[in-house]
Amino acid sequence: MLEIIKEPWPWYIAGPLIGLTVPALLIMGNKSFGISSSLRHICAACLPANVNFFKYDWKKEAWNLFFVLGIFFGGMIAANFLLNPEEITVNPDLKTELKGYGITDYSNLVPVQLMNFESLLTLRGFITMVVGGFLVGFGTRYAGGCTSGHAIMGLSNLQWPSLVATICFMIGGFLMANLILPVILSL
Repeated sequence: MLEIIKEPWPWYIAGPLIGLTVPALLIMGNKSFGISSSLRHICAACLPANVNFFKYDWKKEAWNLFFVLGIFFGGMIAANFLLNPEEITVNPDLKTELKGYGITDYSNLVPVQLMNFESLLTLRGFITMVVGGFLVGFGTRYAGGCTSGHAIMGLSNLQWPSLVATICFMIGGFLMANLILPVILSL
């Protein structure tokens, strides 16, 4: 049984399980699925400042904080106890392309040569981690939610803004992966 948990699940099992969170949350009290809103709830709870954006009853959304806490601890348990000791499987063509950028270590879930504290002090690492993190946060706020909120919850509720946001997420992802990331990795 432990071997089944350690391996990636196929899309036809993982996808429906993720999709079933939507009706489960709706049945459990008309709750909306999304991760980015939890940061707002945390700020409203911890920073009682005179900022209108944080002036609301965050306690009604406390369930979301427990949900995100569960995701965090689930990730920690998986990373520490369910980690597959074998090298991450990467497409051979992608390996060849990444080798040209100096990325050859696939022992971790993210490339070690790119994501570490030492590379944070390089232009490539700074752009990847700091600028990329800022753009993700900005885009999430600008779009009114994250990919999970829009693509999973919003699309299942047939919300037009979520369809537009999801299309923009996909276009941005294609442009980033095919045009911008190769330039950043070559720095």
